[in-house]
Amino acid sequence: MTRADYMTILSHNLRRLPKEDYDRAIEYFEEYFNEAGPAHEQEAIQDLGAPEDASRELIMNLAEKNIGEPPRTVRRGFHAVWVGILGVCAAPIALPLLLALFCVIFALVITVAAVLGSLFLTAVCLVGGAAVGLAGGFALTFRTFTDGIATIGLSFVTLGIGILCVYGSFRLCRWALRKMSQSLGNIIKGGRRHENKHE
Repeated sequence: MTRADYMTILSHNLRRLPKEDYDRAIEYFEEYFNEAGPAHEQEAIQDLGAPEDASRELIMNLAEKNIGEPPRTVRRGFHAVWVGILGVCAAPIALPLLLALFCVIFALVITVAAVLGSLFLTAVCLVGGAAVGLAGGFALTFRTFTDGIATIGLSFVTLGIGILCVYGSFRLCRWALRKMSQSLGNIIKGGRRHENKHE
């Protein structure tokens, strides 16, 4: 096997990773081969092991890394959960157990996404309703001053609640994604310990 063959197989196996992680991984392997040089290419391939094993190990390490380093943004949180799912799929677990685990994880992700989505939608509706209420309240003050002021006041309260809900839904989303990625990392870590005991 040549370096080009190795990198082709490796990049194919890592193609589902988020772009940042994929680029970093490919860069690492390219640097490894560059340092070894063309004369020691076969030794480098032997040190790295089969490209399938190297890619599986890398995905599992990325998933485990999420236990100690929680994602800072919602986008990175989604990436971390995705890497965790890839890591669980790459873990050496019996196929029926893996299928059941994947179904549970998928159901959990869908449930969390539905709850967070409905919270965010509620928050956006509150903010939108408050904006309409403010416009209506200002128009109403020219006809009935007290009703207009009351409407404006209620609209400001609704706007405040809506802004708090938007902020809270983002915080809750980050927290849920961090917990899910950490749980997936723990599953992989436990699977590795179980595998090492049987070796």
